[in-house]
Amino acid sequence: MNEERLWSRINELGQVGVDVNGGLTRLSFSDEEREAKQLVKKYMTDAGLMIREDEIGNIFGRLAGTDPNGKTILIGSHVDTVLSGGIFDGTGGVLIGIEVVQSLIEQGVTPENSVEVVAFTDEEGTRFSTGMIGSKGYTGQLTSDELVNHVDEHGISIAQAMINQGYDPNKLASVKVDPETIKCFLEVHIEQGKILESKNVPIGLVTGIVGLRWLKVKLSGEAGHAGTTPMSLRKDPLAAAAEIIQYIEKLAKEQERTVATVGQLAVNPGGVNIIPSDVEFTIDLRDLSDELLDQLLNQVNGTIESICSKRGITSSVEEIHNLSGVSCSSEINESIRASIEKQGIEVVELPSGAGHDAMVMANFTQTGMIFLRTKNGISHTPEEWADKKDITVAAQTMGTVLLHLFAD
Repeated sequence: MNEERLWSRINELGQVGVDVNGGLTRLSFSDEEREAKQLVKKYMTDAGLMIREDEIGNIFGRLAGTDPNGKTILIGSHVDTVLSGGIFDGTGGVLIGIEVVQSLIEQGVTPENSVEVVAFTDEEGTRFSTGMIGSKGYTGQLTSDELVNHVDEHGISIAQAMINQGYDPNKLASVKVDPETIKCFLEVHIEQGKILESKNVPIGLVTGIVGLRWLKVKLSGEAGHAGTTPMSLRKDPLAAAAEIIQYIEKLAKEQERTVATVGQLAVNPGGVNIIPSDVEFTIDLRDLSDELLDQLLNQVNGTIESICSKRGITSSVEEIHNLSGVSCSSEINESIRASIEKQGIEVVELPSGAGHDAMVMANFTQTGMIFLRTKNGISHTPEEWADKKDITVAAQTMGTVLLHLFAD
């Protein structure tokens, strides 16, 4: 691998979308994301790959194999970010994919199977509160209704945002590919945790990815004057929300691996001396067991109804994101394991607590994933950091896995 070239690209792409906080904000279908994708296209062209872009904005760089009827190996991640995120999340996986394929080309490797490096659209879900838009479109798991119904904070739907960037939402069906043409999907991603750092190893073998459920909850009560409305007569949706949020935290702590997060909270009208009339908040539930997630969701819904009934509050709960937990391919994992061992590195197996495009792809084709060590396990902030040597190790490992897959 050309370590300096890869490192230079990571840092160059890391200058696209820098915000006032010093982090990266590249939301889906934004000018910043478009600029990042244009730079990715340049890297793909420089690598000698053939470029195509589909109607959801997924970018592909293709190295054609010698067998025109052979299945395609897909490798990549995403380049969109959360609000004020870091330079490695998603981006590292795309650029490692380009470097791996470019290095193979430079070494005269001509594969039988075609290889495509992909930068999927909107993995994070930050703008529209629903993620994996690109990979879901690619696998046929995205509907036209979703394009219309999911809107950002300004009321702009996914469909309208697509139109604003020159895409045609009416051509969504053209994005889907035939799973019979795909051999497998590979992804490198930062760990976003501290396990690899605690084990003092640069990379890890991902065994599976947790399922997740996102809910949007709206509670409505009665606005009133903070000084003249007795406590016994109040219908305060924020007080109800506080009780619900405490319950959700307690419920997750009672489980072995479940995590629960309330990441957004909006209070209306938001005056210091006004009892709120409406409150909206989100719930993010995650666990490896889909059965347990469904059970917990039923408990959460029941508790919301009970608390609101007791307080005279009306409620509505909308599920805005639902992804099942998945296992990575045992066959590909054996190849990853062999590649790690070949470099004299301890093989650390670990599940992913975060969602990735790989979890969408795992229901579509064989999928393998490598985690990359990050400093203090920090991600989704400007302080996110991965070591140059660790990134090279991840690239070397993925290169060896690709060569093994070529030989299959």
